[in-house]
Amino acid sequence: MLALLFSLRALRIGPACAEEDMFDMVATTQADLGKKVHHWATVTAWAAQLLLVGPCQDESRCNGRTCMDRSAAEASNAALATKHRYYCITRAEGKDGRKGRSLELKSRKLNPINTICYVQILGTGMDTQDTSPSILLFFDKQRFIFNAGEGLQRFCTEHKIKLSKIDHIFLTRVCSETAGGLPGLVLTLAGIGEEGMSVNIWGPSDLDFLASAMRSFIPNRAMLHTHSFGVEQNVSSSQSKDATVIVDDEVVRISAMFVKPRYNKEASCLNDSNLKPGDTAIIYACELPELKGKFDPAKAAALGLKPGPKYRELQLGNSVQSDAFDKMVHPSDVLGPSIPGPTVLLVDCPTKYHMHELFSLQSLIRFYEDSSEQAGSPKKVNCVIHLGPSSVTEALDYQNWMRKFGATQHIMAGHEIKNMEIPILKGSARISSRLHFVCPHLFPSSGFWPVEPINDVDSEKNKVSSLQACESVSAANLLKFHLRPYAQLGLDRSSIPSLTTYGDIVDELLSEIPEIKEVPEQISKFWQSNSVGKHMLMVEEPWITENSSVCNFVDENSNSGKLQDGTPLRASGWRKHPKDTPDIPCCVENATREDMEITFLGTGSSQPSKYRNVSSIYINLFTQGGILLDCGEGTLGQLKRRFGVSGADDAVKSLKCIWISHIHADHHTGVARVLALRSKLLKGVPHKPLLVIGPRPLERFLNAYSTLEDLDMQFLDCRQTLKPSIEAFLSDNATESATSQLGSTIFAPGSKMENYSRKPASPRDTTALTNLKDVLHESGLEVLYSVPVLHCPQAFGVVLRAKEKVSSAGKAIPGWNVVYSGDTRPCPALVDASRDATVLIHEATFEDSMKDEAIARNHSTTKEAIAVGTSAGAYRIILTHFSQRYPKIPVFDEVDMQKTCIAFDLMSVNLADLPVLPKVLPHLKLLFKDEMVVDESDEIQEAVM
Repeated sequence: MLALLFSLRALRIGPACAEEDMFDMVATTQADLGKKVHHWATVTAWAAQLLLVGPCQDESRCNGRTCMDRSAAEASNAALATKHRYYCITRAEGKDGRKGRSLELKSRKLNPINTICYVQILGTGMDTQDTSPSILLFFDKQRFIFNAGEGLQRFCTEHKIKLSKIDHIFLTRVCSETAGGLPGLVLTLAGIGEEGMSVNIWGPSDLDFLASAMRSFIPNRAMLHTHSFGVEQNVSSSQSKDATVIVDDEVVRISAMFVKPRYNKEASCLNDSNLKPGDTAIIYACELPELKGKFDPAKAAALGLKPGPKYRELQLGNSVQSDAFDKMVHPSDVLGPSIPGPTVLLVDCPTKYHMHELFSLQSLIRFYEDSSEQAGSPKKVNCVIHLGPSSVTEALDYQNWMRKFGATQHIMAGHEIKNMEIPILKGSARISSRLHFVCPHLFPSSGFWPVEPINDVDSEKNKVSSLQACESVSAANLLKFHLRPYAQLGLDRSSIPSLTTYGDIVDELLSEIPEIKEVPEQISKFWQSNSVGKHMLMVEEPWITENSSVCNFVDENSNSGKLQDGTPLRASGWRKHPKDTPDIPCCVENATREDMEITFLGTGSSQPSKYRNVSSIYINLFTQGGILLDCGEGTLGQLKRRFGVSGADDAVKSLKCIWISHIHADHHTGVARVLALRSKLLKGVPHKPLLVIGPRPLERFLNAYSTLEDLDMQFLDCRQTLKPSIEAFLSDNATESATSQLGSTIFAPGSKMENYSRKPASPRDTTALTNLKDVLHESGLEVLYSVPVLHCPQAFGVVLRAKEKVSSAGKAIPGWNVVYSGDTRPCPALVDASRDATVLIHEATFEDSMKDEAIARNHSTTKEAIAVGTSAGAYRIILTHFSQRYPKIPVFDEVDMQKTCIAFDLMSVNLADLPVLPKVLPHLKLLFKDEMVVDESDEIQEAVM
């Protein structure tokens, strides 16, 4: 059978859906055939259909044509996209799915003469000030990136920078600001192509701590090619005249110089007790070799040389014996003047405490214009890129130090206020602007925000006058400085994106969809009606029918009354809920706008993409703080896009808890950045460590990472927060072990997940649980508990229930109830936890036609997610965690959307707005009426390859 499939695949015929099944079957036979037997029926049916050359059943892809009509190119592209999707999923799981897999480093032939070279500013963090910009050193056969902060992948996808071409990544510091995007980047590279790719990662000795932390969720060591370098502990880095050479090949020589902070002026930087790993900053020098002058054949002939191998030797710089005379011919006799190799310095001086060491670096002296220690002329520096914040680089001492380089082009790439006006992710900003125009109630962020002073950036005491300042230019996104060819040496602004405003995007929208002009007013009437009286009956949209309530957990082809796992429907507790009444829950009817608001910071799956960030939800409790549910890469940047720079800082400072559903990278790699910023913002202010609730492997990562930065957190295992354990603890009856409660969950003996709980949870940390009790009290919550779900080992959903309130009339008002599924298949435990929930936030990774793939990946389809909420009687259902197949809006059946809404990045749903939520969706669809369901993994594939 497999031979037939491969033969047919070689012909490039067959529907794309079948290609997916075939590829999945091959992977299955290599890994675990028994777990996916259901694919055989699909593949066999497809093979029979293909032999008959019948019309493809997937009309959305083939439009009713026969599969034979599809071009070979289209089939090939579909296969590549399918393979990429498969690797992306295994990438997010932190494993490659095949034993013995070797991720080879790239090797390319280099030509120092016929080469193009430039440095380019990759503006990650320029608009949100949350991470360090990256710098690309580009050669036509080689690429180097300096720093890999959060958002780098998403940036590269947006601007089509090919990640697969990256040979080396260098870190100027080892911290979340410069390396927050590294784990996701490594996993993405591992999923490229047939065998995966890897990259050399370079940094000071602190890099070993980061690599150790990353291995807690990246088990395949082949993915991590880390190289740490450093000076001996008993030698001061500033006293060393020689830099550490890292790369030295035909086209570039890259060396590193170390800068340590001096917190105590009385002590040397090596004896300072305040020093910790992660404090070391690196200055990189990138030196291109000089190009030999042009060879003059006439001079060679006059010196008695015959054309041949000796010409080549002279061009290589070697002297040769003349053929006609008794004399040596030297290269200088036959070559024109050499062209000096350009040099670029990358300087990261993150704090004022680093400046003393930076200014006294002996290894930098050879680059100073007036260097007296040079045997000859000093080494000319063509460009210096400064990565430090303006609070440092605008200091008078720093400006005076910059003058030592003479007539050098200085580029200031640190955080500057003026860069905050220009969104770096223009595709995402465009969608946000359009959504804001249509419905500002749900999309308060326009994608653009006014300039505002931020921490330490606008400090007047650090500024110098224009007469004192060294001449420099401010960095702009994608600004280039050409190094080769020599004729183009200098700045190049041609790649800088054009400035677009919110007004420009709205004008474009109205021109493209004229009928949308009336939509904002139509939507605003929903809120006006809602404010007139909370007792109103919702007027259903025409597309909502009486039969739209769906609870189809039973196999569509069977009326057996059983779930797919064979559990009787009644015994499982899954039931059809009566048709919803139009009554509004008391907690919603009596809600104020300061009770609770849900902000979606990331609604995509697997990896950051152009329009959707990875999973993260912010529960805003206003004066009572906030809670993060999942915290994928880029969460901090999204907070700043939604609330502004200072508003996001306030949100981080007031966080009460971070809850993580499972250990897959797209759900937790933003945690360290948020924790590190919170620790910095609250330094010197009395506060408690932030409670982090998550699966046990997450604790190993955070503990290992905390050697680099102070995370100031307290960890609590999700298994200690199961409902029976939490209720027992909150009722002061904490005698029963948390692990004893597993018998009543999906981890029970005999269940599919039994093997996932064989290792018992650690004894309950009474201190952490006490902290949780305080968090609940301070947040106005009655309870927070985790729910085991069907996805991977130690995967959970979560329930948040607010305390009841008392109205002005003395009436008790039940608290709201929010349930978040995490990643899961539909399961009874989640349905039970969602009973009568105010809001159920459920993943809907796949469309309904991809149920087999949803089962194989332990995810849910749109209809399945809605059915969970309908069965449980949830008041509102919000779908999230969409596959990259749906870059802007996912596929769904309108008949199922009676009380359901689709989540978008930066969407904010206030508790008081829940009654009108489903009515908005048809109007939002008008924005995307001409959008095809395009697999964004194709775009990502194009960007990375």
